Amino acid sequence: MHDAPVLTLSITAPAIQQRTPNGNPERLHPYSQSSPQLSSSTPLFRHEASLWTNLGKGPLKCEGCMQTHSSPMRFKFLKALAVLAIASGLLWTASPSSALATPQFEGTVIAQATEANLPRLDGKAVIELTINGGTITVELDGTNAPITAGNFVDLIQRGTYDGTVFHRVIHEPKPFVAQGGDPQSKDPKVPVNRLGTGGFIDPDLGLERNVPLEIKKAGADEPTYSRTFRKGTDLELTHKRGAIAMARSQNLDSASSQFYIALSQLDFLDGSYAVFGYVTDGMDVVDAIEQGDRLTSAKVISGAENLK
Repeated sequence: MHDAPVLTLSITAPAIQQRTPNGNPERLHPYSQSSPQLSSSTPLFRHEASLWTNLGKGPLKCEGCMQTHSSPMRFKFLKALAVLAIASGLLWTASPSSALATPQFEGTVIAQATEANLPRLDGKAVIELTINGGTITVELDGTNAPITAGNFVDLIQRGTYDGTVFHRVIHEPKPFVAQGGDPQSKDPKVPVNRLGTGGFIDPDLGLERNVPLEIKKAGADEPTYSRTFRKGTDLELTHKRGAIAMARSQNLDSASSQFYIALSQLDFLDGSYAVFGYVTDGMDVVDAIEQGDRLTSAKVISGAENLK
């Protein structure tokens, strides 16, 4: 939902697409580590961000380089390059040290799940995550995110998360997230560059299970599915410090098993990614997570009966 003009390209997608809470160019994560992707520190991106809504309108001061430009053709060239880069997936790389994401390899077959045939949590559940000998207690909110929370409880009960790696952790220059939940990270033989590319494969279907983006506006009777909300929308669940949410790709309904815990308040992600609970104890353990640490175990300690 943006007022900026949109250029639609017909282009073959790259082999890898990431599921990330920084997918839109306007929201490119400002704390990303050095990586082979466009970022807010890339000159092309700075020009693009400044000129996106002023393309070809004559001289103006560019907020990226603080210089005055007057060539509409140059703006068009810059915009074309930026849009092509975005469409080609340069903003979503497979490196576990680049964008916060759950990439999806070309050819992955995904189950076309709907809310009706997915696990559902009616009410609350409390879970415990054990990492580096420490315990993190998380309350999952099935009242405001029944499908997202239900999917997570179901995967915990299946043992999906036991032994998985936190493949993406950002502490500097500002705390961002600790992301994990890729089932293939259990296998030490899986190459590092594939960590963060997996999801839960439903053993009954032989397909990757995906859940729709689920966000509930404050005061609404039911969550809204498969759409985002503008910044500033009053929501029931937000990205405050300790929030747990699902990672996804550009496809709004591509979340599977990968999740992240917010290490600080991340308001700019609100309305675009599905928060489904909060850490209630053990935030010091969360803060100590380093990239490569394993989630020893995940278990439901109360509310399992609410899973439908």
